[in-house]
Order: sequence, then C-alpha cells, then structure tokens
Amino acid sequence: MSTIKPDLIRDIERVDADVVAQASEFAASILADVAGRRGTLCSRIAPLAPSMRIAGPALTVEVRPGDNLMIHAAMAIAKPGDVLVIDGKGDETSALMGEIMVSQCKASGLAGIVIYGSVRDIEAIREIGFPVYAIGANPNGPTKNIPGRVNWPISVGGTSVQPGDLIVADADGVVVVEREKAPTLLAAAAKKVQDETRRLTEIRTGGPLRPGWLDGALRKAGVLQEGESL
Repeated sequence: MSTIKPDLIRDIERVDADVVAQASEFAASILADVAGRRGTLCSRIAPLAPSMRIAGPALTVEVRPGDNLMIHAAMAIAKPGDVLVIDGKGDETSALMGEIMVSQCKASGLAGIVIYGSVRDIEAIREIGFPVYAIGANPNGPTKNIPGRVNWPISVGGTSVQPGDLIVADADGVVVVEREKAPTLLAAAAKKVQDETRRLTEIRTGGPLRPGWLDGALRKAGVLQEGESL
C-alpha cells in the first residue's frame, strides 16, 4: 500500500552548512552562470532594500493567494539558517507577511524570506534589517484559514524549488541551486571570479578592451568567415 505524504513535512535534507557558507561569498550572478545560466527567479521578486543578502537552505511553502496560514506553520518548524521560500501565486491583492512575522523570523535565526507575493510594513522591515524579497507591497492583511503545503516542491517566479535547495540572493535577485549540485559548483564559481577579476583589471589598467574570445565566437556564429577578424 502506498504511503501518502502529509501536507506538512517536518524533516528535510538541507544543503550542507559549509556549502552555504562558501556559496554566500559569491554573487548570485556568479552562481547562476556556473549553474548553467538557469535557476534564477523572475525580476519581480526583489529585495526590499538593495543591501539585503540571503544564503541558506530552502524551506518551501505553498499557500492559496491571500492566505498565510501555512507560512505560520512553516515558521513554527523552521530551523536557524533556513530561508522561507513561499509560493504565493504572484498575488498582489494582500500582504502575506509584515513586521510581526518578519520579527519572529529574525528572532528564530532564519536567514531570509523569499515571497512570490506581497508584504507590508516596508519601512519597519527595513529598520529590522532582515532580508525579505517580494514582488511588492500591499497594506491589506491576509486570511489565516486555508490549508496549503510545507516542504513540498514548489514553483516560484518561473523556477522549481525543492526543499533543502541552496538559495543565494543579493541586489540582482535570487538564484536557486539544487541541493545535490551546489557543492560541485564552488570551484567553478571561484574560477569565474578570478577570470572576471583579471578581465576587469585589464580594462582598468589599459589592457586590451576587446575580449579575446570575440572573434572566435563570431566565426562560430557565422558572422565572420574563417580567418576573418573584426
């Protein structure tokens, strides 16, 4: 007989804390590039302040539009360092979280909040200094009576998020890296930072302005003929 999983799953396997610590040193753009230029959430999901940063494992939440009952449930079982990643269906008719809930998340030691939906009490949240990413603000409050799911796979801003996946976010936005894949990207991310730093140094110190790969890429694309250069 098959076992039906409960709507609220308490125990998940999280990306390793050492991997989170190392990944937090990289920009979201670097991780997105080495992950295959994929896994980013849509640009509607933005930080409430440009200085906000997040790195941690995803604790996923699915709610019905305008109802935050399952967010409260997720907060009750979340562990320090977790990132609440909430599929609010992109609804903008009411806020799913505000100052009180964000204060609780901070006091619980969570790493941040990513909401595919709206929040409120923006000025207070900025003063709290806890990282929150959302699609907008609305002063209207939510209901608290519709069931949803916690720690199930969700879709947020066009990207699939599994419980325990690595979440890294900065002023550019949010990138999601599969839990199993995250450790394998750290070396590639470090190399990319080195390559980009070297390229920036060339540009800033009078080195070649044209990237060395450009002619070859244009030939491969059929823009230049073999042996032809810009």
